[in-house]
Amino acid sequence: MLVRGAVLTVVLLGLVAFSVLLAKVTLTPSPASEDLVTANLRPGRSLRQYAEDYTFLAACKQAGGNLLLGVPFGLLLPFFVPRRLRMIRTTLLTAVAMAVVELIQGALVEGRAFDVDDVILNTAGALLGYFVLGRRISHRYYTYTDASGSPGPSAEKPEAEPKRAPGPAARTKAAATKAAATKAAATKAAGTKAARTKAGQRDRPKPAASAPTKKRGARTGRTDGAASGGRRATGSGAVRSLLDRLRGR
Repeated sequence: MLVRGAVLTVVLLGLVAFSVLLAKVTLTPSPASEDLVTANLRPGRSLRQYAEDYTFLAACKQAGGNLLLGVPFGLLLPFFVPRRLRMIRTTLLTAVAMAVVELIQGALVEGRAFDVDDVILNTAGALLGYFVLGRRISHRYYTYTDASGSPGPSAEKPEAEPKRAPGPAARTKAAATKAAATKAAATKAAGTKAARTKAGQRDRPKPAASAPTKKRGARTGRTDGAASGGRRATGSGAVRSLLDRLRGR
C-alpha cells in the first residue's frame, strides 16, 4: 500500500510538472508571428508546409517538438486509466487535452492559432511513449500491486463468461442419462414392492386345518359307537331269547 501511494504520488507530480511546462510552451504569446500564423483545420496541411517551406532542421524541430510534447501522456496516463482498453483511453485523453490547449491558443493567446496537425503529432507522441516505455512500467506496477494484495485504482472485476447453450449431442446424452435413471428407479420400486408382498405372505398366519378333521373324527366316533351299541343290544337280545326257550322246556 505504501509503495503504491509513493508511485502514484511521483506520477502525479510528474504530470503536474509536465502540465506547467506544456502551458509555458504552448500558451506563451508570440507577437512576432501574429501575421504569419493562421488556423489550420485540414489534417496534413501543416505537415506538407514543414516539408516544403521549412529546412530539414526547422521541420524536425517543429514536428519533433510536438511529438515530444505528447510523450509524457503515454508514460503517465496508463497509471490512472483502467486496464481494459488502456491504449485507446490514453490516446483519447491525449487528443482531448491537446485539442483543448490548441483551442485556448487560438482564442486567447496572441500570435498562436489552432492547428489540427499539432493535435495529431501530440497524440502520436503519446502512443510512441506508451509503446516504448509506458506499457511496460504500468504493467509491472499493476502486477506488483496485484501480487501484494492491493489492486490499483483502476482495477476492474473480470466479466463473467456467458453461459453457453448445450449442443445437440449434450442434450441427447442428458436425455439418455435421465431415461436410464428413471428406468433404474422404476426397477428398484418394483423390486421393493415384490419384497414387501413376499414378506407379507410369510408373516400371514396359516389357517387351522385340524379343526374339521377333529369334528369329522368326532362324528365318525359317534357313528361307530352307535353302531357297536346296536350290535351289542342285538346280541344280548338273542342270548335272552335262547335262555327263555331253554327254561320253557
